[in-house]
Amino acid sequence: MTSATTTGWTRDQIAMRVAQDIANGSYVNLGIGIPELVASHVPAGRTFIYHTENGLLGMGPSPATGQGDPELINAGKRRVTMMPGAAFFDQATSFAMIRGGHLDLSVLGALQVAANGDLANWSTGADDAIPAVGGAMDLVAGVKRVFVMTTHMTKEGEPKLVQHCTYPLTGRAVVTRIYTDLAVIDVTPRGFALVELAPGIPFDFVQERTGAPIIQSHALEARK
Repeated sequence: MTSATTTGWTRDQIAMRVAQDIANGSYVNLGIGIPELVASHVPAGRTFIYHTENGLLGMGPSPATGQGDPELINAGKRRVTMMPGAAFFDQATSFAMIRGGHLDLSVLGALQVAANGDLANWSTGADDAIPAVGGAMDLVAGVKRVFVMTTHMTKEGEPKLVQHCTYPLTGRAVVTRIYTDLAVIDVTPRGFALVELAPGIPFDFVQERTGAPIIQSHALEARK
C-alpha cells in the first residue's frame, strides 16, 4: 500500500463539512480528537446542543490556550466552555440520556470502518492508544445517527475504510456516514457509496486507498 496522502481537506475543513450535515437544533456528542473541531464550525443560523458523557449538556467550544476553567472539561479531559442554559448532571444521568435515545448524533473518530458500518475506534495494542472503549459503545448503540471523522489512511499508508474490521469492534453496523480528508462516503446496504470528493481528488485515487469497493453512482443520488 502506498504512503498516506497529504492532499485533500484539512482537519478543520473536514469538521466544517461535517457541520454542514447537522440539522439545526440537533443534540450532538463529539468524540475525542478531531470530532471536537466541529464545535468551532457551526454554520451561521444554526444551533447545536452538545452533550458530553461526563455530565454536561450545552457544552461550548474549547477556550483559547491557557484560558478556561480547569474544572470544566469534556470526556477527553480538554477544557471547554458553557453555552447559556447549560446543565450539569451525574454520569448515570448522562448515560441514561444516551441509552434512552435522546441524542440525535454522535461524531466519532475511527481506527477502521467496515463496508457494512461496523466501527472500531479503540485498541489496547499501542502505547498511545485510547486505553479503553469508554462511552463509545453506548454512544453508537443509543444515538440516532453516527458520523465518523478520520483520515482516509493510517500514517503507515493502510486504509481505514475496509471490507471487515480487524480491530476490536465498538459497534456492529452503526456508522451512517464517513468524512475523511479525501471524500464523504455513506454506508449503505450495498456497501460504501460516494457522496462527495474533496476538491481536486479523483474517484480512482480514493478507490485505490480504500480497502473495499465504493459505489460511485450514489453520489448523483445523494445530490437529489
